[in-house]
Amino acid sequence: MTVDTPRPAKSAGRIRQQNEEAILAAATEEFARHGYKGTSINTIAQRVGLPKANLHYYFSNKLGLYVEVMRSILEQWDNAFSDLKVEDDPARALSTYIEAKMEFSRRQPLASKIFAMEVISGGECLSEHFGQDYQQWFRGRAAVFEAWIAAGKMDPIDPVHLIFLLWASTQHYADFSSQIARLTGRKKLTREDYVQASRNLVQIILKGCGLTPPLN
Repeated sequence: MTVDTPRPAKSAGRIRQQNEEAILAAATEEFARHGYKGTSINTIAQRVGLPKANLHYYFSNKLGLYVEVMRSILEQWDNAFSDLKVEDDPARALSTYIEAKMEFSRRQPLASKIFAMEVISGGECLSEHFGQDYQQWFRGRAAVFEAWIAAGKMDPIDPVHLIFLLWASTQHYADFSSQIARLTGRKKLTREDYVQASRNLVQIILKGCGLTPPLN
């Protein structure tokens, strides 16, 4: 007689990870639609389909959940810029970064809108993130541009304002996508719209840096 062996249950760690991901996705939707003050733990729990008490098992309060959403957004943005090195080709590195940020705007527009609302409201929840460590990271990015300028690889421009321009121009397509769609006669922006916008940003920004856009 054969005995059926029960299938192994998912590990508690895997279930926890799936629930945390679902909670963060639901929280992103709510924070983007209603802002921090207009969002409640109860509405997030309803959206994800978990009892409120279960949600508190993963995140003790709304602020903790909000900070985690913000941390995840910034981590993804920063990772695309953290590998920038002096040895890189400036034109290739900048075009790759612009394309990566534009793809993030296309795939995760709500995340960008949450960040924009937080900064506009004063950035209180970001004060800890934008501390000494982040300032040092930012100066490290600017130092790469300074090294390229010193080596004659690009025009002498202020790296700080260049970084601000990179952030603002790419995030614009997420934060103001509805405005762009209306002005261009579309119901919503398509993948091709983002590709075309990315190509134009690469052309404009690199030319402004005295660089020749790489051939794809």
